[in-house]
Formats: sequence, C-alpha cells, structure tokens
Amino acid sequence: MTSMRNSSADTSTTERIDEIDVSSEMKSSFLEYAYSVIYARALPDARDGLKPVQRRIVYQMDQMGLRPDRGHVKSSRVVGEVMGKLHPHGDAPIYDALVRLAQPFNQRVPLVDGHGNFGSLDDGPAAPRYTEARMDAAALQLTAQLDEDTVDFVPNYDNQFQQPDVLPAAFPNLLVNGAAGIAVGMATNIPSHNPVEALSAARHLLRNPEAPLEDLMRFIPGPDFPGGGVIVDSHGIEDAYRTGRGSFKVRAVVEKQRVSARRMGLVVTELPYMVGPERVIEKIKDAVSSGKMKGISNVTNLTDRHHGLRLVIDVKTGFNPDAVLAQLYKQTPLEESFSVNAVALVHGQPRLLTLKEMLEVFLAHRLETIRRRSAFRLDKASKRLHLVEGLLRAILDIDDVISIIRASDDAEVAKERLMTAFELSELQATYILELRLRRLTKFSRIELESERDSLAEEIAQLQAILADPALLANMVESELEATAAVLNTPRRTQILDAEEAEPLPASVPLEITDEPCTVVLSATGEIGWIPGHVSFPVAVAGTVVRSLAHTSTRARVAVLDADGNGHRIDVVALPQLTKNGELFDLLAGSSVTELCGTKNPIAVFNPQSEDILALGTMRGVVKRVRPEYPESKDIFPVIGLDEGDVVVGGCIAHDESDIVFVTAFAQLLRMSSASVRPQGPAAGGMAGIKLAAGDKVIAFSALQTTEESTVVTVAQQSGTLAGTAYSTIKMTPLEMYPIKGRATMGVRAQRFLKGEDSLGMAWIGRYIPSGISASGSTTPLPDVDERRDASGSPLKKSLAFIG
Repeated sequence: MTSMRNSSADTSTTERIDEIDVSSEMKSSFLEYAYSVIYARALPDARDGLKPVQRRIVYQMDQMGLRPDRGHVKSSRVVGEVMGKLHPHGDAPIYDALVRLAQPFNQRVPLVDGHGNFGSLDDGPAAPRYTEARMDAAALQLTAQLDEDTVDFVPNYDNQFQQPDVLPAAFPNLLVNGAAGIAVGMATNIPSHNPVEALSAARHLLRNPEAPLEDLMRFIPGPDFPGGGVIVDSHGIEDAYRTGRGSFKVRAVVEKQRVSARRMGLVVTELPYMVGPERVIEKIKDAVSSGKMKGISNVTNLTDRHHGLRLVIDVKTGFNPDAVLAQLYKQTPLEESFSVNAVALVHGQPRLLTLKEMLEVFLAHRLETIRRRSAFRLDKASKRLHLVEGLLRAILDIDDVISIIRASDDAEVAKERLMTAFELSELQATYILELRLRRLTKFSRIELESERDSLAEEIAQLQAILADPALLANMVESELEATAAVLNTPRRTQILDAEEAEPLPASVPLEITDEPCTVVLSATGEIGWIPGHVSFPVAVAGTVVRSLAHTSTRARVAVLDADGNGHRIDVVALPQLTKNGELFDLLAGSSVTELCGTKNPIAVFNPQSEDILALGTMRGVVKRVRPEYPESKDIFPVIGLDEGDVVVGGCIAHDESDIVFVTAFAQLLRMSSASVRPQGPAAGGMAGIKLAAGDKVIAFSALQTTEESTVVTVAQQSGTLAGTAYSTIKMTPLEMYPIKGRATMGVRAQRFLKGEDSLGMAWIGRYIPSGISASGSTTPLPDVDERRDASGSPLKKSLAFIG
C-alpha cells in the first residue's frame, strides 16, 4: 500500500508527488511517539525519581530563587517560565504536575509549598492565576550543589538554555514519593515510603552491598502513604520488593464509637491512598440503595482542616458494627488494592526494579554526585591556592610590584614584567594587576597565609576522598544521615498480616439475633448486658450490681433516675460484658450518663414487661407503677415527685412481695406490697413510711420472698474526716423485722453507739452481700447478728458499696 504526499511551494511551482510506504511511515511515527512518551513524559528517572516535567519545575523554581525563605509567587509565573524555557508542551500539564508536587495527600514529602486552593481528594485545584507557589524544604535536598558540576546539563528544546539531565537528589525520591505513569506499552506504579526508613536502608546497603532483601525490609517494612491507612498482608509487599511487581490491600482506619446516646457508629479517620471521602460516600449510597449493603442509616462527612479526615457512618440499631464494617471493606473503597509495577529509567532504558536495585541506582548516583562535587571543589581550591601563593610572593616586595606597574606602558607589559620578576604564572600576574591596593596590607598577608593553610588542608582532604572509595562512601553515608534528620517524619501507614486484619469471621451474622439477656446496672453508673436471664447475686469485679432487668438483645430497657423519669436505651447499644475468670467486668460497660444524660441512675427495668415496678422516695413515698409507659417517648415520667423529693430505689414488686424502707434514723418498715395500689406513670404515689422530723429514707427494696434475705445497716459519726465517717456495721436477717402497716414508722434496725447519730448506708437483699472499698477491693463484713435492735460491729476497713 502506498500514499502520495503533495508538496508545492506555490501555484507556479511544478507539482511533485513522493510515494512512501504507509506501514513504514506509521511504524516510524509511532516509534517516535512512543519514545517521546516513555523518555520525555511518563516514566521517572531512577536516580532522582522525577519525570522530566517535574524536574524542570523544581529546577526552574530554584533558578527563580523561590526558596522556602522567600515569598510565594503566582503559579502562572512558574508555569510560564517552565513552558517558555524548558517544557514546550502547554501550560495545563505543567500546572497539573506543579499541583501534584504540592499536594500533601499525593506526595509523602511535598516538593512545592503551595498557597491557595491546590485541591483535595475530591475536588480539583483553583486556576493558576489564583494560587501561589514556592519550593518546599525537601526540594532543596534535590537541587543542593547543582552549581558544583554534580550532574550533566543538556540543551533545552531550542538550544537557548541549559537544563540538568538529572538532579543531584540527596534522598531516594523514587522510593519516598513514589511514581505513577502510563507510557506506550508500559506503565509504572511505585508507592511512597517513609523518608527516614528509605535513607536508613540506603545507608545499610552502602555499608553492606551484598545485603539480602530481608535485611533491607528490617529498615523498610513496607510503603508509607501520605494519608496513612492500614496495609493488609505483608507477603504482597515482599513480592513487590523482590520482583518489582506485586499487590497488597490498603484499608481505612476505622474506629467503633458511640455517635449518639443510643447508636453505635463507624468513624473513618484515614483512607487508602488517593481515596476521597466523597467517593466513599457515593459508593456507600449506591450499595445501600441497590440492596448490596444493610445496616447503615446515614453517612456524614465531618472532615475539616483542624481535625483532619472524619467520616461518620451510623449503624442501624440491631446490626453488628463489625459485620457492617466487613461489608464496607468489600463493597466500598474503604479497602483498595495497590498494584506495584516498579518501572523507571536506568541509563536511559526502562527497567523493572526491585527494592534493592532502586537503592543501588540511587547510591551509585549519589556516589557519582559526591565524587564530581569533590573534584569540582578540588579544582576550585587548587586554583584559589595558586592565586594566594602568587599574592604572597608579591606582598614580600610590594614596592617593587608598584614600581613595575607604574613604569609599564600598558597592562600587558606590566604583566610580562611581573611574571619575570617574581616568577609568577600568567594567571597570578593578571590577578595581581586586577587587585585593589588595600588588599595588599600587612593584615591581608596574615589572612592570606591563613587561607593558604586552610586551602592546603582542604585540598588534601578532597584528594584523599577522590583516591579512597571508602572515604567517599563515608561522606555519602554521613550526608544521608543529615538528610534523614531534615526529612524526619513518623510512619503513617500501619502494616498488618492478613490474619491480624480480619474484621470478623465470616460466620458472624450481620444482624444481632434476638436472644434472652440480662441488663446489669452498677452502683457507679456503668451498664451492660450478659447472655441469658440471671438473678442476684451477679459476680462482678470492682463494683456492686444495683439493678437487673430481664429482656432480649433486640429490645429496649429503661433507666430510672432520681428525678422519677425513665430513659429508654436500646440493648444493642450496650456492650456485652466479658468475663475475667468467674467475674464479669462491669466497669468496662457504658456510662449511663453518656448514654442518656442522667447523672443519678437508680434502677434499670423492662418497660415492655407486665411486671409492676415499685418505687420509694427520700420522703417516704411509695408507688407501684402500672406498666403503661408511653412507647413514643424516649424519656417518660415514672412518678410525679414533690419539689425537693428524689427516688431512692426501684425494683419489681408483685403482690406477694415485701416492701422495705430504711431511714437515716435507723427505722425499718417492712410492709406488704399488696397494700400499695398500682397507679399510672404520672401519679405521685402514696405514703409509705412515716418519718420523724429531720429523718429521710436512705434505702428501699422489694423482695418476693424473705427467706435468706439480709438487712445491712452502717452507722456513721458526724463531724469526722471525709472517708472515715462510717463506724459500725450490722447484718441482720430480714425475718427478724415484723411486718407493719403502710404509713407507719416501722421498728428500729440498729442501736447507735456513743458518737453515732445516723445511718450512712443501708442495703436489703436475698443473699449475704460483700463490701467493696473505694479502690474496688473486697472489704470483709461481720457475721449475721439475729438481734434486731442491737448495735453494730466496728468496721475494719473503709467501705464504699455493699452488694
């Protein structure tokens, strides 16, 4: 197949037709295009880790003096300088590369310090006329000593300017900031790494050239992405480092938190590399609307500049947060695969590089850079020493120098005479002629002699470095260590094995099954649940169980507070109490105050149950509540209280139960529950125990049977130091107290000793209780005393709770 090319200078010129082979023309053109993309655009150089456009941006900003200690300039000015002098491919790709170098979520160590809107993970940047830029401190580590013949310079596209073929690069930028690009027939995708880890590995390899990959991975355990995240399965990392190709999964950092008083949520604080929160939200909404995901009620993006990334995912009541998280990992970008394809240019050729090879290329470049710099400095010092020695000769007889110059007809004759008279070289003589006379003072001679000695020492050191590869390597190592101190930042990405990172076994159900359970409330205000229906006593550690409620895991319970209100709480919002040996860890439960705001929880009960709740107040009021609680309200009244009165206790009380009051003046009233008519939730109750002036109720309970039930009373002395008021304690079977009528004063429960004036604590229950100190340790209690009106036994240790 052939094609015809029409070539004519003007209409008067004879037409000429050249026949060419189309396949040859297409092959040649495509190869030129592919070569241009591979070498001039898409692939980074393994030495400095930069693509041509990135290198030109950093170099041109260095030439413009846009260093970190200078002010920012418009990005348009930088783009124009780069495009006009070095990179003739349009302003859009140049600005795009500039923006990427400035984005902290894109670059592990940003090379450009941007001022203005440089975009986010979900939004693009502002136009270059609205943003400003200058070099970041890390960029100085790439361009340092560029003027000391450390690298080769090549002509720009029109041969008017020179540009570096590669930057000196004091750190392995290919590893630190990674690279991504698509060329013709090949691509590269290299993750970013921690700069200190990369430099430490480079130093180790410099000292131990035969070091295996395992040794290098002790310094570089894996990638370190700018936005953090969690890398799953270190085996994929090892494959990538060993062969140049591999893949691993990166997960978001997610914490289970209580997002409201009654709802659990998943809070995302770190996302996989280059995944934005809006993209995650969109995927979640699509998965929920299509039915692929369940258990999510809302997603809120609370990300800001001050607190960083914060994505709150609300989990529906009745769903297991861990199982919902497993769904999110599967259906959304909260878990992403990162495929490594470490392709870079080495000596102008694309190569697939292992971790060790990337470090070796960098070290070879760094050794060559320092060698060339040392040679440059040696040449410069030698030339300066040559001039200083000539000056010292001239200063020995300065009068003759002046006479020769004055007697000469022109500078050329003066130069010849100086060279002959003082045995100077042409360079030395020329320098003396151009020197100002004030430099030829006696004080300048001292300076010159000091400079001569210093130059001689410097020349000896540089010659030793150039002659001894070990000294050259030591200098490279010390500079790598100094660079690490400048770029020192902590690791951001966590690395886990696949076994450690599994959120939940696949057998865990998404929805929490509706099974019988018991909600437990402690005396210190913690609440949680345990499987099955249990009764007192419940073995817990460090505190006392105040109240129990039999319910199910998908139901709701209510917490009764001292103000006479009930607060509904979903059982699934409560933690399941775990066992440590034979004891439940109730102190690890949720705080009732955090759940529903009440600071004085009295009891927990099941508002869906037909059981009748009995209440006793500080002023002696008793009430049995009919189970007619309003289902539409999360907070509802259980008793109407007079001003200044508070609820002291609450528990289930059937008609066969005995109701018991204990007052501060040691009066105990035991009466039949059937004598108290059940009332609606808003009612104010009726008289329970008759109180003497100044007396108050300190304990209230209801027991279905009095067998093996115990009353504990603790007397106190007024006017003593805090924590030492409790003096004596008495334990008596409840059967020792007779049943009295409602609205009576009952009988005396303990006789006070000298100095005792009231009861500070009392307890009624169907078992022999234990004492708990303020520190959570068990306090021994005395034996049961069957005398109803006896005095107590001295307390041996401090006491905080009984139960």
